[in-house]
This record gives sequence, C-alpha cells and structure tokens, in this order.
Amino acid sequence: MQKKFEQILMPVATKLGNNVVLRSLRDGFLIITPLIIVTSIFLLLANFPIPGWESFWTGILGEGWTSWFSAVSNSVFSFTGILSCMAIGYAYGKNRGLEAIHSAVVALISFLILTPTTVEVGKQTTSAVGLTYVGPNGIFLGIFIAIFSVEIYRFAVKRHWTIKMPDGVPPAVSQSFDALIPSAMVIVAFFLVRIAFTLSPFDTAYNFIYSMLQAPLKHVGNSLPSVLLYNFLASLLWCFGINGPTITNSVWSPIFFVLTQDNLKAFQNHLPLPHIYTQPFIDIFTTYGGGGSTLSLLIVMFAICKSKRIRELGKLAILPGIFGINEPIIFGLPVVLNPIIAIPFIVVPVLNTLISGIVFTIGWVPYTNGVLLPWTTPPIISGWLATGSWTGSVLQLFEIVLGIIIYYPFVKMLDKQYLGDEQAAAEADLEIDFSEV
Repeated sequence: MQKKFEQILMPVATKLGNNVVLRSLRDGFLIITPLIIVTSIFLLLANFPIPGWESFWTGILGEGWTSWFSAVSNSVFSFTGILSCMAIGYAYGKNRGLEAIHSAVVALISFLILTPTTVEVGKQTTSAVGLTYVGPNGIFLGIFIAIFSVEIYRFAVKRHWTIKMPDGVPPAVSQSFDALIPSAMVIVAFFLVRIAFTLSPFDTAYNFIYSMLQAPLKHVGNSLPSVLLYNFLASLLWCFGINGPTITNSVWSPIFFVLTQDNLKAFQNHLPLPHIYTQPFIDIFTTYGGGGSTLSLLIVMFAICKSKRIRELGKLAILPGIFGINEPIIFGLPVVLNPIIAIPFIVVPVLNTLISGIVFTIGWVPYTNGVLLPWTTPPIISGWLATGSWTGSVLQLFEIVLGIIIYYPFVKMLDKQYLGDEQAAAEADLEIDFSEV
C-alpha cells in the first residue's frame, strides 16, 4: 500500500514542485513576506488586544499617535498587489534564466499600464491611482501580469531581438540596450491589452480578473473542505519525505494571501473581519510545532517513552519544536515512511482544522485579524495575538491536548518497537563481549 501511494504521489508532487510558474508564485510571495511580517508588528502595536491600550498611549504620546504606526503598515498593506506583481516577476524571470531585475521592472510597468489613473470624487474626476487597484484586490491581476509580461520579454530574448553593443562598452550600458527591444515589446503588448479592455464591457483588466477569477476563487478557498484538503495533502506528502506545504502552498498561497489581506484591511479600518480561512488560521490553529502538529508528539515522547533513541531525540527537538521547527522529528524519529506515526501525523492536523473551522464559524473564537506573526511565535501566545482574545489560546491548548491523546497509542507502539531493538542490540553486544573473554 505504501509503495503504491509513493508511486502515485511522488511524481505528482515532484511535477507540482518543479513547475516553474507555481514555484515562482511561491518564491515571489516569500520575497514580500518579511515586509508583511515586520509591518504587521507595527499594526499590532497600534491595535494591541488589551482594553485601554489606545487611551493609555494617547495620554502619553497625544492624539494621532496611531497614524505613526499606520504609515508603516500602509506602506506594504495598501500596495500588496503591485508588490506581489513585482516580486513574482523577479522570481519568474530568475527561474526562467533572465535578468531578474529587468523582469521585475517590466512586470511593474505592465501593472501600471493596466492600472486606472482616474478616480471619481463625488461628481468630479481627478487624476489619481486608487488603492483598490494596487492593494489586496490587485493581487490576482498582478500574478497574471507578472507571468505574461516576463513571458513576452523572454520570447524576445530567446530570439536574440536585442541591440548588441560593441566590446568595451560598460556592462551596465550593454545590459540596458539588451533589454530595450524586449521591454518595448512588453510595453506595446500591454498598451494594446489596455485598449482592448477599455473597449470591452469590463472597462479595465482589474474588473475582468476580479469578477471572473478572484472573487470565485476566494469563495472556493474560503471554505472548510478546501482547507481540510490543503492540510491532508501537506501532511501526506511529508510522510513521503516531501515538504508538503511547499507543494500545497504553490496552489493555495495566492488564495490564502488575498483572504488574509482582506482581514488585515478590515482590522486596520476597525471593520468586521470577513474571512475565517486565512493564512494565520492555517499556521496558528491547525498545526502546532510544525507539520503534523508535532508539538503534541514531542510531549508524548517526553511523557511516556522509555527507549533511549526517542528520549534523546526529544531532548534535542523540544526547543525547536516549540518554535515551529520540526525537521529533527520528521527525519529523526522518523515520520518519513513510518506507517505507525503517519496515521496520527495526518489525522491530527485535519482534525484540528475541522474543530477550528467549526469553533470559528460558531463564533466562540474571533476571526484571525490578518496580522502575519513571525512563524516562530509559540502556541498560546500566537492564538491570543492572532485573534485578540484569550479564547484563541484556549482553542490552541485544547487542540494540543487532543493531539497528545491521538498520538499516545501510536508513539507507545513505536517506543515498544525501539525499546525491543535497543535491548536486542545490548544483548548482542553482551554476547560479543563474552565471546572475546
């Protein structure tokens, strides 16, 4: 059975992981993730979930102190669409063997060409760029623009439609002229695309992508079955030694990213939070200690295991595990190709997802506010910060304990097996010692 699973899943996982478009989407979002995490901290400080926090600091810093922090958070959150486009263009160009910075710039320019430059204020029309187009709602448009603009650029470069400068010209000047014709082709192509959309019923490329793709995908992704499938596949792939989230994020990341940004925008504007299934929901309320929710596994290892192998591994892995690093467990226990541990490793995250989805839907825990905490933030603390409520921490604690209960019989079996191996090895060594005497 295990070999059959491996034969079926390994080629699919490898194909997805090696797909240049999906890999570029993942790499592009990773480029801007540090910016989002850092600026999220500023947003969290301005809206810290403690009663009287704002009034306390107003008394010290004066009125309007939150605008200092909002200026930092807005620098990223209000421009995630255009930042995503540029970052994905960079990653896709690099993965295609092009000059990454040139790829990023043509993606950026293409995005700006398709961005409306007029805004209606009352009955007046003024020249401006609405944040609606460059913010979270522009992410999906940015993805398409990045891929297609870089593909047009690559089309010209592959055919050597470039201006070659003579030897002796500085490299920066030579590279600039190399990019001239490919860049011109990209600009002309998106100029024609803008005209085509202006003449269409959609008026803008943004309206087309949002109504035809982004809104439906958000609806599908913002569902319990979708998130259950995500965690099931991620955990299953880990059992075969494949970094599951790396594969599943290639498909789900754009959707979770948009949903998270929607919540973040609502939180920033003190509006009701619209979505349950955001990236913080996935990271903070479905797995604890890393994939497979292995923090529960580590606790069981400490509490009941007698084999030296497991106990020594537990001592090495407990501190990284608290902060979400579980590779020592994945490859040291191991989880990979271990049918005994594979069952709870898959079941626990899926069950956590189901319970969390129901609890959030009922309203026992507030929705995640969209703030991307550092991924090393330990449980209990992260549950409180992500929801602004102690109930988030209680939910985490309950699911960690539930994970302990589920892992217990399986770890007990594995411990018995390892203990038997150790005793057999010790007896063999003893026999060798006697034979030498």
